[in-house]
Amino acid sequence: MKTLASGLPFVTLLLLTTIFSASVSAQKTALQNMPGETVHDVPRPKLTGSDPKPVDATAAILTAFDTYEVVGISAAHGNKDLDDFLLKLIRNPAFPGKVNDVVGECGNSLYQSTLDRYIAGGEVPLPEVRQVWRNTTQAMCGLSAFYEELFPLIRRINQTLPPEKQLRVLAGDSPIDWSKVKTGRDFGHGQFLMRDASIAAVIEQEVLAKHRKALMLFGTAHLFHADDTAVGPVEKYNGEFEARMAAWPVPSLVQNMKGTWLLDLLDKTYSPGNVFFGGPDGGKLPAGPVSPKGTFAEPPPEASLKFSQKVDAYLYLGPRDLLLNEPTPAEIFLDKDYMAELQRRAAILGGGPMTDDADPQKVSARDSNPFFYDPDGLKNVTEPLGFKSTQ
Repeated sequence: MKTLASGLPFVTLLLLTTIFSASVSAQKTALQNMPGETVHDVPRPKLTGSDPKPVDATAAILTAFDTYEVVGISAAHGNKDLDDFLLKLIRNPAFPGKVNDVVGECGNSLYQSTLDRYIAGGEVPLPEVRQVWRNTTQAMCGLSAFYEELFPLIRRINQTLPPEKQLRVLAGDSPIDWSKVKTGRDFGHGQFLMRDASIAAVIEQEVLAKHRKALMLFGTAHLFHADDTAVGPVEKYNGEFEARMAAWPVPSLVQNMKGTWLLDLLDKTYSPGNVFFGGPDGGKLPAGPVSPKGTFAEPPPEASLKFSQKVDAYLYLGPRDLLLNEPTPAEIFLDKDYMAELQRRAAILGGGPMTDDADPQKVSARDSNPFFYDPDGLKNVTEPLGFKSTQ
């Protein structure tokens, strides 16, 4: 039995990741050391445990719904291989027989009624329904190719299904009305960033209380490749550890990790996202009438937990260096009204990831690299912030 950060009882979370691989685009802007952190070298982990037994990923995930009400998977954070896998999973003919709802992190719950009408096949213009994922608290949602495809795909799948089998899509993000946000004070002191509470409420009220089955698409804690985290110093061993997976099918899923060297490795190299946004003062949103600049996330309560205490399975999508980056669709850049709105929001927040996401040149430069893992790009992010590169 798992729990969300809010304390909501949760049946299972299936964390899917790839060894020493992560997207840093959502948290590039202001990396800060955690209090008391020191830079130190980490020796090669001495692994113990048996060999994992990877199985067909699609079959395993679909079978999981026979036991669990909710299966959670990361999505739309730049890993094209992962997003392509999810779109293929949802297109699987067996999917509607296993799942009732798809819950999206990148969906503004303010527009749930619009989303319901669209997904059910109603006459909803695309610009109207796009508000669901373009008007969230996270600019990266509106730039995501994944969500530009996911919602129309589920709508089309529903058109082939009888009413009792049709899928519902639930928007999990906080119900922010950007038309009413004119100043930093309107955005508040982070209440719209308390997103776990919003997601938990949606799951509790719309899925668990109704005894439905849901695929939950949300961003998991990222693994950062900087010397000040546990991952960075051992990155030089990545090739050695990946060699152990060379014969694994792609994609494959490891469900029973207990007692294997894989879980031992993850426990020894995982960093609980000890990176947070903000300015030189440590990133805290100011109290009182001062306009907030950027966003701030306190170290999560689960930061002290081992990786093995936070996940149930491991998805292998292939060697880290061959994973592909998912670029932003050009049509989003060409939507002058939307780009102007993103820049307005960025100006209100005064920095942070939204500022970079609202800059077409920066996004285009980021997308010019076809690979998801980019050590040179990572170096450009971390070294100006005082972190030494490990590669």
